[in-house]
Amino acid sequence: MAIYVLIHGAWHTGELLEAVAKTIRAKGHTVHCPTVAGNNREDDRTIGLDVAIASIVTYLEEHNLQDVVLLGHSYGGMVITGVADRVPERIHRLIYWNAFVPNGGECLNDMVPPHYVGLFDSISSESSDNSVMLPFPIWREAFINDGSLEEAEFAYGKLNAHPYATFTDPILLKTNPVDMQFGKSFINCTEDTALPQSFSWHPRLSEKLGLFRLIQVPGSHELCFTDPTRLAEAIMKAGRD
Repeated sequence: MAIYVLIHGAWHTGELLEAVAKTIRAKGHTVHCPTVAGNNREDDRTIGLDVAIASIVTYLEEHNLQDVVLLGHSYGGMVITGVADRVPERIHRLIYWNAFVPNGGECLNDMVPPHYVGLFDSISSESSDNSVMLPFPIWREAFINDGSLEEAEFAYGKLNAHPYATFTDPILLKTNPVDMQFGKSFINCTEDTALPQSFSWHPRLSEKLGLFRLIQVPGSHELCFTDPTRLAEAIMKAGRD
């Protein structure tokens, strides 16, 4: 049985992946759903990417987790890449679920369309702590487009403002993902329009992994809300040897 550690995306917490974890645990696996520093409601929103990554390194160390299948969703791809670079001896496989795949020196904003950068720059400049919140119309139409309005509103109410420095800080890596010496997988939700289809998650970002396993599954960027069982099944396919 595998040990899965599921790392959420921006605006989320680990709790929001518990419905996914339930199905994976039912198959006998161990699943952890930590919250990245900066994403709990009471957390400091001025932190940067280094602190966010370090929080998950610390989590793995404090729980003595070895041979981990480490999944990152969206922004979580930045986090798991940094974690794998710092403690590769604890990693069995990386899974990127519609996630950013950075090389050393890249920040998240380097991998999104210019209109998103402009939007987030504007939102963060009006906040008191350099945080950003995703506007509901973008959430509803681009992130959770496979859900009902009621599902979209319910899920949006669970989100928190996100520390913007984690989007603008370049990641510092000793080894780029393509050269990391363990298994890598990419889950691509085929109706995900959180990034424009012309600026796609796959293959634009997935190909930066080099050799990887591709799992494609119907659904939006927020399949964890709209069909957590289907997402769990995709994760187990991505994570198996």
